[in-house]
Amino acid sequence: QVQLVESGGGLVQPGGSLRLSCAASGFTLENYAIGWFRQAPGIEREGVGCITNDGTSYYPDSVQGRFTISRDNVKNTVYLQMNSLKPEDTAVYFCATPSEGGFPYLCPRSASDFGSWGQGTQVTVSS
Repeated sequence: QVQLVESGGGLVQPGGSLRLSCAASGFTLENYAIGWFRQAPGIEREGVGCITNDGTSYYPDSVQGRFTISRDNVKNTVYLQMNSLKPEDTAVYFCATPSEGGFPYLCPRSASDFGSWGQGTQVTVSS
């Protein structure tokens, strides 16, 4: 069974930093693209980044320059480093892998093209 577990969320002041982890079990994460998403109340789930199997990453304008995704193949884990956090970054953060039928090592275009999701970790940015 494919399983993803997010961790590292918490309360942080504006301008602070957090590093989220996405730990994989049941498969070798190295062979998959991993997307990061967030869900805030009243707002549609949005992608905040994606990394391919070879380390190419993509970010939307809302987090460009502040968020960075990286891989640790030894630990079978993907990280989301978040710097210069803003109150509007407050959300539950999820990681996910592409669904079957596509290319598992490439980043899909939309959230609907991701299949396996973790349970999420809460990030709250507030004074």
